[in-house]
Amino acid sequence: MNRTPLHAQHVALGARMTEFGGWDMPVWYAGIPAEHTAVRTAVGLFDVCHMGEFVVHGKGATAALRRLLTNDCAELKAGEAHYTLLPNADGGTVDDLLVYRLEEEVYILVVNAGTIDKDRVWLLDQLRRIGSRAKLDDRSDEHGLLALQGPKALDILAGLTDLDVRSMAYYGFDRGPVAGYQALVSRTGYTGEDGFEIMLANDDAPALWDVLLEAGAPHGIQPCGLGARDSLRLEAAMPLYGHELDDETSALEAGLSRFVKLDKEGLDGPAVGIERLRREATEGVPRKLVGLVLEDRGIARDGMAILVDGQPVGRVTSGALTPTLDKAIALGYVPPANGAVDTVVAVDIRGRAVPARIVRRPFYKRPRS
Repeated sequence: MNRTPLHAQHVALGARMTEFGGWDMPVWYAGIPAEHTAVRTAVGLFDVCHMGEFVVHGKGATAALRRLLTNDCAELKAGEAHYTLLPNADGGTVDDLLVYRLEEEVYILVVNAGTIDKDRVWLLDQLRRIGSRAKLDDRSDEHGLLALQGPKALDILAGLTDLDVRSMAYYGFDRGPVAGYQALVSRTGYTGEDGFEIMLANDDAPALWDVLLEAGAPHGIQPCGLGARDSLRLEAAMPLYGHELDDETSALEAGLSRFVKLDKEGLDGPAVGIERLRREATEGVPRKLVGLVLEDRGIARDGMAILVDGQPVGRVTSGALTPTLDKAIALGYVPPANGAVDTVVAVDIRGRAVPARIVRRPFYKRPRS
């Protein structure tokens, strides 16, 4: 398995490790509930160095990405980022990712760890197919990424950098030293809380990890593993590739229409997957992603059937008993006719039909100051 540059830190902290997307990663340190609660109430620190980073640059980079991604990078200014999806030719999803615009024709794409090779091959093939002169450099082995998340994250980071992180907009970013290490700092995250992601050289990641833990100690910082990362993103109803999204699932089925620009002006050719996306926008989707709260004991898990009148109509994609809500919640796909808020369905949990109510997503929204 691959190891991030922080592997020794995880072992020293007594983390329980597991394989994830080909990487040896921490599941938890103090325990998932404690780490989850730390992020919601104080601050947590995550190793996300396993994520991939591509630099797309050169003449035609903007024009190419406008055709290859669902969102419109032409709307970004330098120092801004956004969420987008990478569709395939049939309108399914190759991956979901973040795009950072560094300069006029220079972008960083942060992609999921388990799809780095797949994404790189797809993007390079598409750049050739459309005749783009833009270049793609895979920097995944060079860049590390730390996520400092929670209501105390701002105070900790502000004490370690001269960057104006207090005024940084959501999905804004800047570049400069953090505790003396050159970094790209963005106000982004995957937890539903305020926080920052810090991209820097792999070799510098262990030292900055230690600095952040030391600086965060008075604020109750907790190193966090993949378990809390999953329960936090589930409460915030953020999709996980391989669960809510895959090669067969469109952005519109997943309820991500706000990240799909169907009518981009000035394209020099058709956008990838646009036929299906436009059709679903006009005619409706064959299934839709819904949020579920179980009304009896049990936890819905990925792959469990969602039932209506005892018959399977869909399936669960993610589920957990989450610490903040103290409820068993889940995401899953059902036909639109069965997907209205307050509809009661059931989940087949080992042969027992457990009632579940469809609710609005997200399950959790952080308090606004």
